[in-house]
Amino acid sequence: MAEEAKTAELRKIADQLRLDVVKMVHDAKDGHPGPALSIADIITTLYFKELNIDPRNPRWEDRDRFILSKGHACPVLYAALARRGYFPVEEYAGLRKLDCILQGHPCMKKTPGIDMTSGSLGNGLSIGVGMAIAAKYRKKAYYTYVMLGDGEIQEGIVWEAAMCAKKYQLNNLIAFVDHNGWQSGDSVDKVSGLLPILPKWEAFGWHCQSIDGHDFAQIVTAIANAKKANGPSVIVAKTIKGKGLAYMENDNSWHKRVPDGDQLAIAQQVLGGARQ
Repeated sequence: MAEEAKTAELRKIADQLRLDVVKMVHDAKDGHPGPALSIADIITTLYFKELNIDPRNPRWEDRDRFILSKGHACPVLYAALARRGYFPVEEYAGLRKLDCILQGHPCMKKTPGIDMTSGSLGNGLSIGVGMAIAAKYRKKAYYTYVMLGDGEIQEGIVWEAAMCAKKYQLNNLIAFVDHNGWQSGDSVDKVSGLLPILPKWEAFGWHCQSIDGHDFAQIVTAIANAKKANGPSVIVAKTIKGKGLAYMENDNSWHKRVPDGDQLAIAQQVLGGARQ
């Protein structure tokens, strides 16, 4: 398939995942649509192009691992898993309900395809470091990917993990930072004074790249570059919170907010017509 056709196919899948997110949150009357939509293009690239996984065998020992450290964005991960065949889309109806497989944050004991329970911000990279060290020790070829939020990396444990990853030259560890500029309370820079992000990772000795997180070609190239690095690699992806829906983009009130019927109808029109 020509590159343009491959990109068009990924964009179509990403639209489907975004629509799934909006419908899930609308039906559940709870959830975090904004931070889920900002990473939809990266999640699409990972689950529909890059990850070496087998939905028929979610615990396959040699699979690539993925940790959604910003666990509150889980609806888009659930959508990717469902569309890859880990479970039926009918499970969407159970989002955030007790005893259902799709909890408000990822739970590896309930959801097929979830490699690590997450949601307590800051912990995902440390767990990813452990998985990457385990792969080295066991002489396994899999990669571990971690998705961090830009607000999340104000947590000190992130930098302890970054230091450890460099010490062990974990070239099988690839981190994404979803740099949409917002966290629940306000802009990331106003809350923590964290910016600029890239020099901080450079100071810890990581292989660093900065990309447009909605450009599929840049995402694919960045992953390929990361796999050639001699140590741990971070991809700081500039994104738009709520990407794909004009009424949601860069409006931080959508960090945790439920779309009403009219807003769901707009999403269906913009992202895929009557597709469900």
